[in-house]
Amino acid sequence: MAFELPPLPYAPDALEGSKMSAQTFSYHYGKHHAAYVTNLNNLIKDTDLANKSLEEIIKATANDPAKVGIFNNAAQVWNHSFFWNCMKPGGGGEPTGDLANKINHDFGGFDKFVTEFKNAAATQFGSGWAWLVLENGKLKVTKTANAANPMVDGATPLLTLDVWEHAYYLDFQNARPGYIDNFLSSLVNWDFVASNLASAS
Repeated sequence: MAFELPPLPYAPDALEGSKMSAQTFSYHYGKHHAAYVTNLNNLIKDTDLANKSLEEIIKATANDPAKVGIFNNAAQVWNHSFFWNCMKPGGGGEPTGDLANKINHDFGGFDKFVTEFKNAAATQFGSGWAWLVLENGKLKVTKTANAANPMVDGATPLLTLDVWEHAYYLDFQNARPGYIDNFLSSLVNWDFVASNLASAS
């Protein structure tokens, strides 16, 4: 069964007020994400992976040099689909409830989490992702290069930020720190993150 480009969880112009433009979505979602879906379908057609889930494909190909192309496209389909859901109109600010308590417990406060997350996103050299994950019952900030996903190492992704240049260049040019700040202050969908934590706990 072929994979399809999933619909965005909001209109392409819904985040304009939070400095993520419809033009960015037209390229990032409409071209980059769509291309990964097309490439993945072409690569797995008529193979033993054709009827596997994205997660199964990612885990099966992660450490196989002969299948790096499949892994890269499958992981990028998953990562982008997850990333869109990590944002919402009117997002940002601080989480509440169990998620806030868990962040305070594991990081020593929300501000310390923010510092760690910003550092991971800013210091990921070249293309990649910054993540909040649950690993062995504890929240952790990590970063991955290119298409890599923490699920390969047994962690559960809760939140991600795409730091590939195409994610922010139209709206922020080369100012990645401004893009990171804006994501945390105006875009994060903490309800989605809390739901991921609840499902994983």
